[in-house]
Order: sequence, then C-alpha cells, then structure tokens
Amino acid sequence: MKSKFALKTIVLVLAGAGLVFGGYWVGTQRSMDNAATFGAATKKVDPKTGRKVLYWHDPMVPGNKFDKPGKSPFMDMQLVPVYADEGSEDGGVKISPTLQQNLGIRFATVRREEVRDAFEMVGTTQFDESASEVAQSRVTGYIDKLYARSPQQRIKRGEAIASIFVPDWIAPQEEYLALKRGGNTELALAARQRMRAMSIPDGLINQADRTGQSQKHFTLTSPVAGVITELSVRDGAMVSPGMTIAKVAGLSKVWLVAEVPEALSNAVRSGMAVEATFSGDANRKYSGKVREILPGISTATRTLQARLELDNRDGSLTPGMLMRVRLDTEKPVSRLLVPSEAVIASGKQSIVLVVGENNSMHPVVVTTGRDSGNDTEILSGLSEGQKVIASGQFLIDSEASLKSVLPKFSGNKQTMQSAASLVHRGVGTVEKVTPKALTLSHKPIPELEWGAMTMDFNKSRPELFSEIKAGQEVEFSFKENDDGYLLESVKPVGGKQ
Repeated sequence: MKSKFALKTIVLVLAGAGLVFGGYWVGTQRSMDNAATFGAATKKVDPKTGRKVLYWHDPMVPGNKFDKPGKSPFMDMQLVPVYADEGSEDGGVKISPTLQQNLGIRFATVRREEVRDAFEMVGTTQFDESASEVAQSRVTGYIDKLYARSPQQRIKRGEAIASIFVPDWIAPQEEYLALKRGGNTELALAARQRMRAMSIPDGLINQADRTGQSQKHFTLTSPVAGVITELSVRDGAMVSPGMTIAKVAGLSKVWLVAEVPEALSNAVRSGMAVEATFSGDANRKYSGKVREILPGISTATRTLQARLELDNRDGSLTPGMLMRVRLDTEKPVSRLLVPSEAVIASGKQSIVLVVGENNSMHPVVVTTGRDSGNDTEILSGLSEGQKVIASGQFLIDSEASLKSVLPKFSGNKQTMQSAASLVHRGVGTVEKVTPKALTLSHKPIPELEWGAMTMDFNKSRPELFSEIKAGQEVEFSFKENDDGYLLESVKPVGGKQ
C-alpha cells in the first residue's frame, strides 16, 4: 500500500510540474508570437524622428522582437527600434544608397536580344598579293635616274620610279623626224609604226612631234598606289627587256591571316563577314570577309589558317599589325543576357544577386549558356526585365566567403539568427576610442581565418567600454551584423586598468 501511495504521489507531482512548465512554455511562446505578429502588422511612428517603426529589439539578442519600447529583459539597456526604411520585409538584404555608392555597386536589367553566335580569332595583316603589280623594262637601256630610293617606300599611282636612257630609240626617232620634215607622209607613217613596234611609248612619239627632237629618256611610273616591296636596280644599272625594276603592293585592301581552332574549322566558310579590331586601339575597327581557308593544319597548335580580306581605303593598316577578329554566324538567335560580371561562379553553381522590392537583394541560382565576354546567356533562373547587381561581387572573394555570406542574403531567418549568434574572441591593442567604435590591432583569429590586422569594431551604445583607453591590451568578443562587427565585451588582459 505504501509503495502504491508513493507511486501515485510521484505521478501527481510530475504531472503538476509538467502542467506548470507547459503553461509557462505556451505562455512564453504566445507572448513572443503575439509580439512578433503585432510588431509586423503594426507600424508605429517614432515621435522623435517621425519614422515608421516595425518593431523593437535588443541588439545583443537580435532574434527577439517586441511590439513596444522599454527595457530589455536580457540586458540592462533600452530596446532599439527597427525602422521600416532600414530593413526589408521580404526576407532579403537592403543596402543604403550611401553604402551602395561606397561599395561601387551598379545595377543592370536582364534583357533579351537577337544575337549571333560568335567566336574570336587573332591574326596579323599582310599585303594583298592579288593587288601587287610589277614595273618592268621593255627595252635595253641604262638607269639614268632612280626616283624610288628603297623598299617599303610609299608611292602614289603614276609616280615616277626610274628614268631609263634608251640609246636604241634615238635612230628611229631621228629617221621619223627627217621624213616628216621632208614631207614624205607615207614613209613618215611607216617610220612611226616601226617606233611603236620597238615599244617606244606613244607619249614619247607625240612629244617628239611637238618638240621636233628625239626623246632619249623614258620614265617608268608606278601602276598602283601602295608600297614598293622590291627594288631590283640602282643608278647606272643596265636593264633588259622583261627585267623587273620594282614590285608595288597595293594597300586599298589587306590580307589578315588568322588562326582558326581545328574544332571550329567547319564553322568558317568563304564569304562570311568579319569585324577586326586593332589590338593597340580598340576604337579602330575594320570590316571585311573571309577570302579563303588555307589548306593544312598545324600539328603544334592544331589550328588552320583563314585568309581574310579587310577594307583599307584609308590606308591606316600596314602589314604586320596584330588584329583581333570577331566572326559571327549567319543566323541570329534570341537570348536572355546579363552582364558577365553579374554572375558569381562558385564552382558547382552560378548565382546572380537579384534586386527585389525596396531594393532588397536575393541570391538566385541560374544556368548559364554562352559567354561573349561582356554578356552571359542565362538559360534558366531569371526573367526578362529583372534587376540584378552588376558589380560589387569583389566583396565575395572565394567560395568559402560565398558560403558564409549568401545565407544572409537568402531570407532564411533561422539561418540569419544562428549566424548572428556566433561569438568570436580575440586579443589586441586599442589604437583609438570613439563613441561609435574601438579601433583594435588584433592578433590572428584562426576560427575566421583572419591574420593580424587593424580594424574597427562597433559599439551598440556610446557609453559602453568607457573604462577602456588607447594603448591597452585587451581581450574582446564580438558578433557579425549587417553593419560590420559589434563588440560584446572588452576587458584588459589580466584585469589591469
């Protein structure tokens, strides 16, 4: 009987304790839930600032929300209001315009464009051999005067190259002039035909008619405008029929020989339009076309050569210039594009920070397609017209940083609260004390993979840590928040003041 009575007594005690604890727990949860719900639904106005208040909280315990101001139940301090224009109600992160400017954050819009698949090549310019001309001697003579002095000299069309003294032309001209003065028209005509057969130019014959004197010198001129690539004679040299005096390469068009990867050989065809850019000046662009694909593939580079033809009527291109060539496919394709710098590649996935309502920012996993250098194709994850962050990703400098930072952007309140609850500790020397922060030169903090550095740690209230002075060695603890790092405690090393 006694054992049964004792057992009943224990059960009743445990049940009573359970009821008491359960009532307390339910009451606590209800109060917290009601506070959060009331705070979220009611936007009060701060009489001091005139700003709408979402809720009040203790900065030292950020996970709890209160519907009215008062003293914190956790710390000996007043609750701090959270204003509607400070945070984001949609779970994202909101950055003030001032901070956006300081971080150099730029925005871009997801757009859809008709683009052509393209790839780039590198090549060097060459003379257009099909536009080269030769200046040859048709008679036996001597170089009386050489006007072209050296190869690579620019020359105009019709400009003199050399003056040739032709002794064999003197006698036929004297005979023709004598018959003409004698009035023998038929014989004079026959003599004129003989001079033409001897390759005496009509210009010299007409000049002999006008002056009545034989012409002993013949001026050889350039057939095209361009550059003298070969000069085979010097002053006083003897020339013979068919001998090349000079070779002139035209510059109205130039060739560009570009290296094409073997894998893209089927994508390049004769007649395709190209755009070439001078590597030394991105503003110098030239249009042209693929002239032909040269046979043979380099075994060392696994490339073949494509000969391109570029328009050079302004004469700004010369052989040997390094050019970047963009070749577009024939059919355009509609693609969704964002600036390439907007895509954060973590190795396993690609992420874009999307701007929502009230300038809140959310990470979105995307599937990327072709990268043209300036723009990246988005296959899935985004829609046309969305606003994304196009710069500022330099703040996320590694995959490890990405994993630690993105949960703050995700809108997961549980994750955010757990991250905010982490307390880190360090040892350092106080460099400067201000109402807002302490400047500490701290030793390495292994848990954050920090080396020794000097940085600012914020204070939640100006009056905190008033006993701390510059020059003291202190032990400190801190948490991470949206504004940086917030000090939890600071005390001198060894308790010394």
